[in-house]
Amino acid sequence: MTLISDHVEADMRGRIVVVAEKLFREIGYQKTTVADIAKVLRMSPANVYRFFDSKKSIIAAVAQRLMGEVEEAAQVVATTPKPVQLRLRELLISIHQLNSERYVGDAKLHEMVAIAMEENWDVCVAHIERVTGTIGGVIAEGVASGEFYAPDVPLAAMCTCTAMLRYFHPQMIVECAEKPGPTVDQMIDFVLAGLAPRG
Repeated sequence: MTLISDHVEADMRGRIVVVAEKLFREIGYQKTTVADIAKVLRMSPANVYRFFDSKKSIIAAVAQRLMGEVEEAAQVVATTPKPVQLRLRELLISIHQLNSERYVGDAKLHEMVAIAMEENWDVCVAHIERVTGTIGGVIAEGVASGEFYAPDVPLAAMCTCTAMLRYFHPQMIVECAEKPGPTVDQMIDFVLAGLAPRG
């Protein structure tokens, strides 16, 4: 009985998140109310509150879903059987492209994610840690094979993410689009040069 009720609850939470994301895209997350979400789902706002304790928790779930898609795609690239340098390049480009597609072309969704990052929501912190971990996994493979030099792999992963911030962070992607600076490929060349074996 508990398994069935857990499944029903997860399914309902998923439906609420899908509808919320759709409304956030259409009218913006600030204008979307819990009553709007309930209306689309043909339920009462009180019923929505059975699954989420606040609108903020719905917003966090939408952000988590979007970030989770980026994390899953990054993991696929990271585990593809290719040379480690090529894999790291493709991984960094992939994260940049996925964030650009999801948030930059969609001003309303971009605003929601920017606020989430500014407020340092737990969901954003966890996302950054998972992406950094995925990058660190590829760097560790490169160190093990002798293709990379990084005595401190977690630090190398954090440095890589910091170097790529302009290309990863939705707000910076937008703000830096027309500003002078290296291309994403040039920055990745710089990162790979920093990881190259010494001597």
